Amino acid sequence: MASQRKVGVLLGYSNILVKNLVYLVYTPMLLHYVGEIDYGVYQSTNSFVFSLTLLTFGFSEAYVRFYMQFKAKKNDKRIQELNGTYLILYVGITAVAIILGLLFAANAHIIFSKGFTESQVSLARTLMMIMTFNIALSLFSTVFDAYIVAHERFAFQQTRQLFTTLMGPILSYLLLLAGLGAIGVAYAQLSVTIVLLVLNMRFAIKTLGMKFQLHKFDIQLLRAIAVFSAWIFANQLCELANQNLPNILLGMFASAQAVSIFAVAVQIRSIFYSLSGTIAGVFTPLINRIVAESDDNDQLTHLMTRVGRYQAMAFLWAWGGFIVVGHFFVRKWAGENFSVVYWMVLAMVTPLFIPLVQNTGIEIQRAKNRHKARGVAYLLMAVLNVAITIALSSKIGYWAPVIGYAAYVILGCGFFMNWYYHVHIKLNMRYFWSKVLIVIFVAIMDVAVCVLGTHYFPVSNWLIFIVWGVIYTVIYIISIFYLVFTKQEQKEVVGKLSTILKKPI
Repeated sequence: MASQRKVGVLLGYSNILVKNLVYLVYTPMLLHYVGEIDYGVYQSTNSFVFSLTLLTFGFSEAYVRFYMQFKAKKNDKRIQELNGTYLILYVGITAVAIILGLLFAANAHIIFSKGFTESQVSLARTLMMIMTFNIALSLFSTVFDAYIVAHERFAFQQTRQLFTTLMGPILSYLLLLAGLGAIGVAYAQLSVTIVLLVLNMRFAIKTLGMKFQLHKFDIQLLRAIAVFSAWIFANQLCELANQNLPNILLGMFASAQAVSIFAVAVQIRSIFYSLSGTIAGVFTPLINRIVAESDDNDQLTHLMTRVGRYQAMAFLWAWGGFIVVGHFFVRKWAGENFSVVYWMVLAMVTPLFIPLVQNTGIEIQRAKNRHKARGVAYLLMAVLNVAITIALSSKIGYWAPVIGYAAYVILGCGFFMNWYYHVHIKLNMRYFWSKVLIVIFVAIMDVAVCVLGTHYFPVSNWLIFIVWGVIYTVIYIISIFYLVFTKQEQKEVVGKLSTILKKPI
């Protein structure tokens, strides 16, 4: 399983690289073929329909915890009952999602009449219907995806993700060439989702031997899952408020253009999310196993710190690179009309560093069934975020959700969660930050040097953009190696590089 985790991390970062390279082309392509206004309609509609994922009520995240508990007791019968309960549950969730999504589509004129024109509302209605089936099938696929994750089959999981990353844009491009516009993009997503569902079912049932006990719907088990999942559901509400609701609110109270600009900023923000989540995701089964077998807080603290250091290195490299060359990139990539996105991204991403280097702590909370307080705190902060967005959208447009999001992250994810981890979860956060602060110091030092350099040699074309990107990366790698890595880590890196260089070509 350790090898699967290593493969999962390596493939995960390969996916991030491929995904970001693809989207360097994909987003401008959409803006070119669909247009800025229809792109805004597409993003608003997608955000609205995405709210249907709340129907899972956090059940999907609960699966790994219950699976690990039954596996620790070597109770195969209970695992089959768990699988059967989830299958029946998600058949019902899928049906409800389809019904609600079609109702949303039928009432698109009510939802978007203030911010959209009549033709834009008509487009939103069509997109809603297609996206509804896409979300519904994605929800049903969760049953099999959770089983694959519980078995720590990260190689398959990441390979499948790579397929999604490549096929979605390719199909979208072909349908855009055929003149289908935003509707073609929605059909492309639906096609990829169908293929993924088939792949998940085949791998889980045939390869991993997933079995279901369907003759008995275990109400008691479902009740235990529901109690555990309740506060995960609260966190999902927060994610909806932070990730998707701003697009809807801007569409309702501002304009499709404001949605388009904010959506591009969120697209770049998602890159930073992926840099952190890739590492943390592969440790979810291990964390649940530690809690189920020993619940050793020292072991959990050291795991969280070890993962957090590497997350900090990855995050701060991207953050610093964006500061150095990001302004030029945004203007050339999305267009001069989107130059403000640079400042929007920095305002949202900079405080995001705190939760993104600590997201293994989320799984520790869940494994310990101590995630209620986080749910309450995040709900309160999400309400603050939404209130700021509603109050200011008509006045300052896309800056309203930026301010609301920054407040949410700083107060909820930053101050409250670090206090809660240390006092109630019993993780040693002083030890954690003592290991992470040196990474922050080194990153700021490197960024300052490069920003000073760009003052004398500005990033004015793509060649200079690449040169500064390479210079910054080389300085960052050298600084991390000599100032952050321990002697043991330095020896391991040198040893691995020597082994690679000695291999015959």
